[in-house]
Amino acid sequence: MKKFFIAANWKLNGNINMISNFFKYLKLQSSIHSKKNTIIIAPPTIYLERVYKDVSNMNIFLGAQNIDIHLKGAFTGETSVLMLEDIGVKYVIIGHSERRLMHNETNDIIIKKFHLIKESNLIPILCIGETEIDKKNGKTQEVITEQLHDIFKKIGKSAFKNTIIAYEPIWAIGTGLSAEPKDVQLIHKFIKNYIVKHDSIDINDIIVQYGGSINYSNAKKFMEQPDINGLLIGNASLDPAEFCRIIKISDHIL
Repeated sequence: MKKFFIAANWKLNGNINMISNFFKYLKLQSSIHSKKNTIIIAPPTIYLERVYKDVSNMNIFLGAQNIDIHLKGAFTGETSVLMLEDIGVKYVIIGHSERRLMHNETNDIIIKKFHLIKESNLIPILCIGETEIDKKNGKTQEVITEQLHDIFKKIGKSAFKNTIIAYEPIWAIGTGLSAEPKDVQLIHKFIKNYIVKHDSIDINDIIVQYGGSINYSNAKKFMEQPDINGLLIGNASLDPAEFCRIIKISDHIL
């Protein structure tokens, strides 16, 4: 059976009561305890330790939504990869379009974060994708190539070993719009083929998720595609019932 990496990105959402109710529900769901899939939940930084207490006895891994480019020092309000590792985080989302656009994170900044994560014992979830203008101008592959090439240029071969890539077309994030599964399949195949040309990794070991207005209604269509290895879920992951239904679907896809 095909294995999926399903990650919940809660973004700037949640509170103690919500987290308590969320995990009370999850603990009763058999699909969460399945060992077929890797399940990751990335809450806001302030709740990481609280969530770790809930997931430590479940088949769920803790993810963070960001790190700073420094390990320590006078950088008020920031969180280092060492701190995340210290409290049980295993995965870190970087390169998300909301940080690229709203926080002016360039490819250079994202590469620094990627490198720090790779040097630690954590695993990056690297988000890549094109804007609506890029898509209309037929530049999807060009944009993706640039985002991947810059990492190879700085880090070299084996850059994407123990890495999750999340293809997230920017025009589909939080809009309710979603790309067509067959189109996403072609892009995922392109990503994998590009990586194996520059990396020593086996193509079967490359993990590429899809993210972009994923919900219970469309999740199955994406997971059925041969080169989609998982989902990065935003809004739908805040509802424990919907999140569990998506995971249950993945358990039955060959």
